[in-house]
Amino acid sequence: MTEKIKAIALLSGGLDSTLAVKIISNMGIEVQGINFYTGFCVTEHRRKIRRNKDKNKIIQNEALRAGADLGIKVELIDISEDYYKTVLFEPKYGYGSAMNPCVDCRIYMFQKAKEYMEEVGAQFVFTGEVLGQRPKSQHMRELLLIARESGLEGLLLRPLSAKLLPPTIPEIKGWVDRNKLYDIQGRSRQVQMQLATQFGIEEYPQPSGGCCFLTDQNYARKLRDLITYKGKERIIMDDFILAKVGRHFRLSEDLKVIVGRDEAENKFLANFCKKGDHWFFETLDYKGPLTVTDGEVLPEDIELIAGITAGHSDGKTAKTVRVQYRRNSTEGIVEVRPIIGQELEEFRI
Repeated sequence: MTEKIKAIALLSGGLDSTLAVKIISNMGIEVQGINFYTGFCVTEHRRKIRRNKDKNKIIQNEALRAGADLGIKVELIDISEDYYKTVLFEPKYGYGSAMNPCVDCRIYMFQKAKEYMEEVGAQFVFTGEVLGQRPKSQHMRELLLIARESGLEGLLLRPLSAKLLPPTIPEIKGWVDRNKLYDIQGRSRQVQMQLATQFGIEEYPQPSGGCCFLTDQNYARKLRDLITYKGKERIIMDDFILAKVGRHFRLSEDLKVIVGRDEAENKFLANFCKKGDHWFFETLDYKGPLTVTDGEVLPEDIELIAGITAGHSDGKTAKTVRVQYRRNSTEGIVEVRPIIGQELEEFRI
């Protein structure tokens, strides 16, 4: 080849996308990585919000880590604000088992990747997708549909399954050697793990399917609750972030409360909600959670919220527990009976 070929890799930092970059890079092609932040990535949530059990270990961005290991540049692109308005609420191709608009999501990302490809003068886009690995978006029909609908038909290469798919322009023109591509399919990662050993790739996240909050049934319930009581037009990105944190309880059409599950979530809620119009509830004599409100709190709601807070504290079996509440310059203490068991479940979202 006399022409220098450049390709855009959608790089998550997982095993499949890492292998795809290695395969294409080994053919002498210049690879530029991109990683889209939708606001619903589980690993990014853990990195930004949760605390690693080993406090001496830095929780890293996997795409940047993989890019450094592979020796390629990676650009992080935040599409979160546009993503939920454009993709999430009314996906053309529907949802998966929860609120995951996987087909529409891939089309949207590849449209963005195509724009980036043209902007930097690259010739094609590739990913680590594997035929049959994910139930909603990686069957033959969906893979071909996504390439067509995104405007990348013929220019979207899946190196790990390419031999099972129609040849793409990069293969037809000889930019990549089809003989050096693979015919992997299905949910098992055994072949990929063997390839990682062969390529000398030692560090990668444990392969799993839980990479997106939108596939989680519990998270989906919280989103449906948001849509029902707040309405699509009033939902903002902060609502999606809060839905990832804590236990959620709906007390009325205008009020829900969020109870932190551990110290890391308590700290996050305290910082994230400090600028808003939130009430904060904490037990005084027992170790317990931080509870924050989302919505309008009436005077008669205070004892109920305090009881829910007490029911998640070490004093949940006590007859009464003292709970402190505050909002801006308003504060007080109330002694309440902890709310537990079925009485508590009636409010759970």
